[in-house]
Amino acid sequence: MIEKTYQPSDVEGRIYQAWERAGAFRAGRPERAKAETYSIVIPPPNVTGSLHMGHALNNTLQDVLCRFERMRGKDVLWQPGTDHAGIATQMVVERQLMERQEPGRREMGREKFLERVWAWKAESGGTIVNQLKRLGASCDWSRERFTMDEGLSKAVLKVFVDLYRAGLIYKDKRLVNWDPKLLTAISDLEVVQVEVKGHLWHLRYPIEGKIFNADDPSSFIVVATTRPETMLGDTAVAVHPDDERYKALVGKNVILPLVGRKIPIVADDYSDPEKGSGAVKITPAHDFNDFEVGKRHNLPQINVLTTDGKITFSDEAFAAQDGADFAQTKTLEGADRFAARKAIVARLEEMGLVEKIEPHGHAVPHGDRSNVVIEPFLTDQWYVNAHELAKPAIAAVREGKTRFVPKNWEKTYFEWMENIQPWCISRQLWWGHQIPAWYGPDGKHFVAASEAEAQAEADKHYGKATALKRDEDVLDTWFSSALWPFSTLGWPDKTPELARFYPTSTLVTGFDIIFFWVARMMMMGLHFIKEVPFGDVYIHRLVRDASGAKMSKSKGNVVDPLGIIDQYGADALRFTLARGAAQGHDIKLSPQHVEVNRNFATKLWNAARFVEFNGAARVAGFDPRAVKETLNRWIAHETAKAVREVGDAIADYRFNDAAAAAYRFVWNVYCDWYVELSKPLLTGPDGAAKDETRATAAWALDEILKLLHPFMPFVTEELWRVTAEQGPARDSLLVLAEWPKLDGISDNAAEAEIGWVIDLVTAIRSVRSEMNITAQIPLVLAGASADTTARAERWAEFIKRLARVSDISSAAAAPAGSVQLVVRGEVAALPLKGVIDLAAERARLDKEMGKAEADIKRSESKLANEKFVANAAEDVVEEEREKLEEACGRKAKIAEAQERLKGAV
Repeated sequence: MIEKTYQPSDVEGRIYQAWERAGAFRAGRPERAKAETYSIVIPPPNVTGSLHMGHALNNTLQDVLCRFERMRGKDVLWQPGTDHAGIATQMVVERQLMERQEPGRREMGREKFLERVWAWKAESGGTIVNQLKRLGASCDWSRERFTMDEGLSKAVLKVFVDLYRAGLIYKDKRLVNWDPKLLTAISDLEVVQVEVKGHLWHLRYPIEGKIFNADDPSSFIVVATTRPETMLGDTAVAVHPDDERYKALVGKNVILPLVGRKIPIVADDYSDPEKGSGAVKITPAHDFNDFEVGKRHNLPQINVLTTDGKITFSDEAFAAQDGADFAQTKTLEGADRFAARKAIVARLEEMGLVEKIEPHGHAVPHGDRSNVVIEPFLTDQWYVNAHELAKPAIAAVREGKTRFVPKNWEKTYFEWMENIQPWCISRQLWWGHQIPAWYGPDGKHFVAASEAEAQAEADKHYGKATALKRDEDVLDTWFSSALWPFSTLGWPDKTPELARFYPTSTLVTGFDIIFFWVARMMMMGLHFIKEVPFGDVYIHRLVRDASGAKMSKSKGNVVDPLGIIDQYGADALRFTLARGAAQGHDIKLSPQHVEVNRNFATKLWNAARFVEFNGAARVAGFDPRAVKETLNRWIAHETAKAVREVGDAIADYRFNDAAAAAYRFVWNVYCDWYVELSKPLLTGPDGAAKDETRATAAWALDEILKLLHPFMPFVTEELWRVTAEQGPARDSLLVLAEWPKLDGISDNAAEAEIGWVIDLVTAIRSVRSEMNITAQIPLVLAGASADTTARAERWAEFIKRLARVSDISSAAAAPAGSVQLVVRGEVAALPLKGVIDLAAERARLDKEMGKAEADIKRSESKLANEKFVANAAEDVVEEEREKLEEACGRKAKIAEAQERLKGAV
């Protein structure tokens, strides 16, 4: 017996346990040994993480695919696991030590500290896995991996050593994103741009050989900077080669204020004549763009900051520097970078070298975890020659071996890959894969798979036993993640799983990690396995709040998926995300959206109770192709149509279309129309028609449960269980049931009949709503065909009751004062003379049309403005597009209503 109400909290945990007990999610089930495979690797969440809405979207879409393909009979592997998350995990444990007033990391020592991290991981590292289970994720948990487990560590070690020996990993001194608080290089993804209200300082640099005079512009050149403290490391001033103002100065020198160093004026396209004075200071050791300019002009790289962001003059370029100005400047040694900024500006002002100071809002890079300003910093790090590895990865996408969905993301991929920079893979942390490099007393490094191997190489090199010291740095977390599609399958061993499930079928991920993860998996997979790691890459967008703003803790607009699950159930959240996942669009989410889909689950539940209450139960051997009643033939036709629509849309990654088709079929077709139209048969006298309708209603409900299962697994599995109490025994859980195969079920005659009834009633209801008609009104079929007249007679009682029609008649033409409805090519008229004021209704519609057209014009004007589209926030532009779409839809509806009134005189 189906309970009166569905309570997700009472059901979801029990159902998930049933799935796990049955081994429903395991890849390699015996009965699927010869089946086609389907595999997805989960983007491994940080082991420190908790489920956020981005995880909920990403894993819902993956689960829809996996459940769908599993039901289609494939041997599905959804490979789960977590990432060791170097910085995040190390920070969590260091914070824990501090809170407990225990010795810090450095006091504790590396070995003891790592023991504490592993202990934390064992105790708290599984949180997000359990949260993914609450969402309904059908991963093969028996195969769960961790980026630092023994097998994956073996893969990381082999890849590093092999790439080093191939000349594709090397050590170099380059600029990196440096976190002065955490004292490590960080990736671009760990850098957030923060808008700050700062200043733009316009500084005068005296030209060599001229006596500086603030009133004589020919004696100096003006440069503008937001970072005066880095001027101590300037090695040039750049001007554009076509800038006539400075052509005569190119090749001459300026005297760097406060230091006294001569630096050249160089011509370089990097300088923009339209910005500021058109001249820019070049500090190769402290700016990424300046670093490239410095390489082009062979400029020295002078570092003026310590690792913790203090001024230093330790660079040998300062060794020969003298003079009173520099002596005073040297007193800044050890000063914090921002204190030094103030002191430097004050001194320059005293010397008359500040032309002006302007307020200047600009984006300043901050560490996403330390929240301090990030420094471009010149340091020795390990690098991967990404340019070389990118070549086959670019070719693979161009040749269609891997395709992006939506396709426009290929352009983003190519742009980045074709301009790829060396990949910095070393991090100054303790938690992570320690770099397999050992150093001799002279600094020479030996890279090997083991310390013993490195020692043997070193002893041979030095000709005697020599003490070695291991590199303390660890690898970038993205290095191990890049191996995820094949390391999780057992590589470098040649395992059966690797042979069966690689390359994987699909990758589902966010657009923000195309560069950091997708591209690197492509490079590593092609280099080591010689095959692309996945056939399709589905890129989804962001989940935003209800107003379209990006969710952030600082804004206080974060929607917690676990809170939503607690309140509405996992199915409602999943279905909301799937319905919103239109290709290339962000998702606007609010609790109200989820409530709507919770109501959808309730509607399904109540439909199942209706079926049960009316004695409708599954019949063994039921064949929907053999039903006789027009209504039952129609629902079989509509069910087959929905199966095609949902299946095709999921296969094409049109998740929103698939969810919309399922919703439309369940709510509108089955619940609103089939249930309503079947009531007389179900409650009428016993007989063949009643029996057939009961069997058909139960069959169609079963197909609905299958259709909805990938999206709403919990409520459908529960209804699959309780409906099994009547009728033949179930062969399996719903999760392992077969996807509907309804090829050949098509009944155009039944669709023409029932479809006409539905369209007619819907059109009449629409007129009633638009014109606020409450009274019963007559219906006249004008010039109707014999088929239509006969249909009207067969369904007259339904039409009268559902459309609130007082009488149905036929006439050669529509009566005067009638609103005319064209339903499937034939005219149905509603005589409204005396019922409503037709002139007032026309005036109202004209006014509404004018408003809609004005709204369209306003939105089109905004969207045609290139500056608005380029400069406005992404969510603002998207909101304007939605306004335009809504206004166009409104205009179309008003036009329909105006057309209907044309014949009413």
